[in-house]
Amino acid sequence: MTTNEQHTANTTTLVLGGTGKTGRRIAEKLTALGRSVRLGSRSAPIPFDWEDRTTWAPALRDIDSVYVSFQPDIAAPGGADTVGAFAELAVESGVRHLVLLSGRGEPEAQDAEARVRASGAHWTVVRASFFAQNFDEGEFFGPIMSGDVALPVGDVGEPFIDVDDIADVAVAALTEDGHTGQVYEVTGPRLLTFADAVAEIARASGREITFTQVPLEAYSAVLVEHQVPAEVIDLLSFLFGEVLDGRNAHVSDGVRRALGRAPRDFSDYARDAAARGVWKV
Repeated sequence: MTTNEQHTANTTTLVLGGTGKTGRRIAEKLTALGRSVRLGSRSAPIPFDWEDRTTWAPALRDIDSVYVSFQPDIAAPGGADTVGAFAELAVESGVRHLVLLSGRGEPEAQDAEARVRASGAHWTVVRASFFAQNFDEGEFFGPIMSGDVALPVGDVGEPFIDVDDIADVAVAALTEDGHTGQVYEVTGPRLLTFADAVAEIARASGREITFTQVPLEAYSAVLVEHQVPAEVIDLLSFLFGEVLDGRNAHVSDGVRRALGRAPRDFSDYARDAAARGVWKV
């Protein structure tokens, strides 16, 4: 048993966003390893709410490490300041290690990373590309089910990351030596356009699903019509209008550096999700 394993054997990890795409998987994997986990969400026994700072200290009590996933997105206005304030309180509360979920090509996210590094905690950054699971657990599920995915993006390549890979990297950082001070930029193994991704899902599910590029203004108008919250519309407009400009059209080796293996391919994700019947009509 390593020194880190000895220290963490009887300690608890707070997993923020514990019911979300990455947090849920991280909590399950830590529990399977016999680790003590506290879920950080508004519905948890000890509630945690990013917008209610009075919930932070109770959630941090007797916590050794934290997986930090900021909602709605780390690049949202004020995100860096909020994450920074949380990191400072975490250190004051006795937290030793912070693992931050960050985003690629987002200056606002890098500001949050800097705040975590300055907190005094041991830190690890997991800087992720677009989640593959957005197509079955997130914003793109509805359009996939409708058979027509209309998005304001063209032929820009994106190396979609499987969130199980994110979870594995985060769990390694939380339970093993050697990850402190590392920035793991995690991506899938190849670039796909959004049209490519939709075509892969169509093949895997055996359904006819089309992709249509639409202007950003028209996309935002449809979101308003469907009563999507304004902050979500602003975030999606930022991602499609700025971040998907080609700056992230390259793959990175973060999964291999952290885990010693290749990341999962999008086709594996699409095949497995289709086999579970998530896209059945």
